[in-house]
Amino acid sequence: MAHCVVPAAESILDQAFPVLDKGFVRLVDYLGGDSRIVQAARVSYGEGTKSFREDAGLIDYLLRHEHTSPFEQVILTFHIKLPIFVARQWIRHRTARVNEISGRYSIMKDDFYVPAPEDLALQSEDNKQGRKDEALDEDAAKSTIDRLVEGQEEAYADYIGLVESGLAREIARINLPLSLYTEWYWQIDLHNLFRFLALRLDSHAQKEIRAYAQVLLDIAKKVAPAATTSFEDNLFSGLRFSGAEVAELRRRLAVESGSAASQAQAAPLQGKALERFEEKLRTGKQL
Repeated sequence: MAHCVVPAAESILDQAFPVLDKGFVRLVDYLGGDSRIVQAARVSYGEGTKSFREDAGLIDYLLRHEHTSPFEQVILTFHIKLPIFVARQWIRHRTARVNEISGRYSIMKDDFYVPAPEDLALQSEDNKQGRKDEALDEDAAKSTIDRLVEGQEEAYADYIGLVESGLAREIARINLPLSLYTEWYWQIDLHNLFRFLALRLDSHAQKEIRAYAQVLLDIAKKVAPAATTSFEDNLFSGLRFSGAEVAELRRRLAVESGSAASQAQAAPLQGKALERFEEKLRTGKQL
């Protein structure tokens, strides 16, 4: 199988794309692109035997029908700088290979995430894991940022003091806050990157990790544009319906499914199930 060179991906190699206040994402290396997916699917064909349109059609077919193994042939390696609290959400995706900077061997940098004023909000009353849409007023935001920065500066000063006193680095680091930036190399295949993006681009994900996911999506478009377009259309913007929801759609659209008798007996959705279904149709988002 010939080496796959993607000019658009080559043009951004090692370029740091800023995220948040001090973070970044860099594409360090990649293996394959759209043509590698096609080659893997058409193992008996050589490169160039099909047009771009036909290749894009095949890629779309593979993705829609969940033939995932050809997408696993494309591998991307990223160098990422991110706050520890984002990294701990990120690492729950256990389908990548990770090498992270170690505070046992290195002195951690004085780099902490400080939210922008517009990103500060009170706890949501109806979402236990999120914030309200309305930002804090100017005075409250300034006061909050001052408190965050003061705590970060104090924690880092204590850390450096303990290191300089001769305390082992692996102990000195333990009081550093979650806002501290860490760095890692993160390598993942395209299939599992799409699974990551489907979750972390969703509006229910924390805003900070969504910012990283958007940059990863933009980079994926450079490496495999046809595959990424298909992901956006079929997986990210598409919807999945339960059996009961499909029955409700058929009932509403008066599309027969099975015998007329069974169709007539299909009960409409009710209660919370109906609310979720209506919200899914209204927002176009997977709930």
